[in-house]
Amino acid sequence: MNRTNASDARKKDTREKIELGGLIVKAGLRYEKRALLLGALIELSQRLKGDADERSRLTAKGVEAFGHDGE
Repeated sequence: MNRTNASDARKKDTREKIELGGLIVKAGLRYEKRALLLGALIELSQRLKGDADERSRLTAKGVEAFGHDGE
C-alpha cells in the first residue's frame, strides 16, 4: 500500500513537471538558457507578491493564449 502511494505521488509529480515544461515551450522559450528562465521566474514571483494588478494582467494574457489553441 505504501509503495503504491509513493508511486502515485511520483507519477503526479512527474506529470506536473511535464506540464510546467510545456508552458515554457508554449511561451516560445524552449531554447533559452535555464539560468535565464529561472531568473525570469524568480523576478516574476517577486513582482507578483505585491501587485494584484500585474497578476490580473498576466493571468488575462495567459487565458488568451490558452484560448487560441483550445485549452
